[in-house]
Amino acid sequence: MPDQQFSIGELSKDFDITARSIRFYEEQGLLVPERQGQSRIYHLKDKVRLKLILRGKRLGFSLAEIKTLFELYDTNPNSAAQLKTMLELTEQKRAVLNQQLSDIQMLMTELNDVEARCKEELLDLQKGDK
Repeated sequence: MPDQQFSIGELSKDFDITARSIRFYEEQGLLVPERQGQSRIYHLKDKVRLKLILRGKRLGFSLAEIKTLFELYDTNPNSAAQLKTMLELTEQKRAVLNQQLSDIQMLMTELNDVEARCKEELLDLQKGDK
């Protein structure tokens, strides 16, 4: 099977992102398309990397962290170092999310308390009008 090739427009459409975003990932060294004159030719490897970039961002990884993982993979695709780094990053993200969840739960409790006090005062005011 011949190597699949994609234009920036095709990738943009496939992933529902702008061509500008794809060029930005290229500027950051995350994607390295083939060049034919002014045109960029993306291969299956680039498409897979773009998918991983977007998944990593969705999981809260920075572009620098994603780039580090790519560099570890490029150095040795079966690297224990890559897996250990991924586990460390995952642990860090989980800790941040757990803290955020705790903060949100605390804020929800405070909002519930404020709402209950406001309703109570409103009822008291309405009783006084009668």
